[in-house]
Amino acid sequence: MQFHHKDLLGLKELSKEEILSILRHAQTMKEILMQDSKKTPHLQGKSVVTLFYENSTRTRMSFELASKYMSANAANITASGSSVAKGESLIDTARTLDRMGTDVIIVRHSSSGAPHLIARNVKASVINAGDGMNEHPTQALLDMFTMMEKKGSIEGLKVAIVGDVKHSRVVRSNIYGLTKLGAEVSVGGPSTLMPPDMDKLGVSVYHSVDEAMMDADVVMGLRIQQERQKSGLLPSLREYHRFFGIDEKRLKCAKPDALLMHPGPVNRGVELTSGVMELDRCFIDEQVTNGVAVRMAILNILTRGGRVE
Repeated sequence: MQFHHKDLLGLKELSKEEILSILRHAQTMKEILMQDSKKTPHLQGKSVVTLFYENSTRTRMSFELASKYMSANAANITASGSSVAKGESLIDTARTLDRMGTDVIIVRHSSSGAPHLIARNVKASVINAGDGMNEHPTQALLDMFTMMEKKGSIEGLKVAIVGDVKHSRVVRSNIYGLTKLGAEVSVGGPSTLMPPDMDKLGVSVYHSVDEAMMDADVVMGLRIQQERQKSGLLPSLREYHRFFGIDEKRLKCAKPDALLMHPGPVNRGVELTSGVMELDRCFIDEQVTNGVAVRMAILNILTRGGRVE
């Protein structure tokens, strides 16, 4: 097993071998997940807490289910329902959980670097479930796991990631992971939603979605993150869909067998049409399933200090 970290804070600091180790272990976890009886003793006696300062459905529920399927004691905390509402600091909240004997703290926070700060101040393993506009490593891992399942290998794939690149932590983690595994990555979207110097991350940058998707093996749409945007970045959602949304005509720019993916939740009729979401090569639902398997794998790896077969 090639994984020697207390925490999972991002894919930027992981090696190719460490990423592949997680993905291989996720395959074992998915086999368990597909069984009628999903209960396993992998995390028996361990405690897992999700500490979310931002709303989430998929990420929080998949971590909670992954914990419970593996027999962990799982608890959820939201900022509005904790002492944070009384003014308690992030570090003090984390230290309180740590002193209660928590083995894993899963953090989602609007500030980039928040999970890193917590990790330096607790003995528990910390998993980054999304920090600001920085990274979302478990989402990228489940995306790569889905690509490997369908394509066999990531090396040599052309992956197009299109949409609101500027505000997406998913795109950053995917770029770090995909390029390390040998994929060719292109990003596309309006200039107002494209951060400067993206090409320095080793990707091709386009302001035309059609060009970014040309001959792609995988097309990944990104959610328009209006909650993070300043006004004036888009004329309207209708205009955005007209020039940058993915419909069946635009999808023809990619290869005929290209995978269609999206981290969710999808704004139907904005990033993707309902028509393309019903295509056989759309794997958004399977990404959700794979998210549980990947998070089961990560929890098992961290609680065993990387010592898993």
